[in-house]
Amino acid sequence: MNWTLEVVVVPVADVDRAKAFYAGQLGFAVDHDTDTGTLRIVQLTPPGSGCSVVIGSGLTTMKPGSLEGLQLVVNDVRAAREILAGKGVEVSEVQVAGPNGFRPAREDETELNNVGFVSFADPDGNRWMVQQITSRA
Repeated sequence: MNWTLEVVVVPVADVDRAKAFYAGQLGFAVDHDTDTGTLRIVQLTPPGSGCSVVIGSGLTTMKPGSLEGLQLVVNDVRAAREILAGKGVEVSEVQVAGPNGFRPAREDETELNNVGFVSFADPDGNRWMVQQITSRA
């Protein structure tokens, strides 16, 4: 039995502002933007992802900005950080996860597989992590 995660609802206050961030700044593909007059659903998919996010109005009782722990995976977290920063996204420095929590990555630190992260937030404050994974155990 395969259990495939298809969509994650992200609570936002301003659908157009969030759509501009996710599609315009992050480069997520807009799969559809449906407005029935009482319900608006915008589905966006990160490049290369099999799972999408949905933003809209009338979708959830979650408060805008209350979602934490969304995670994207890349093969080079330093390059991903540069791409995000180059698109005007306020993104953290590269961090390394270890037994005592997160610490700043050193310049000469090259082994970031599974332990290298950056973080950013959307305009509503929903928190994202970007993790480097080049191989899995």
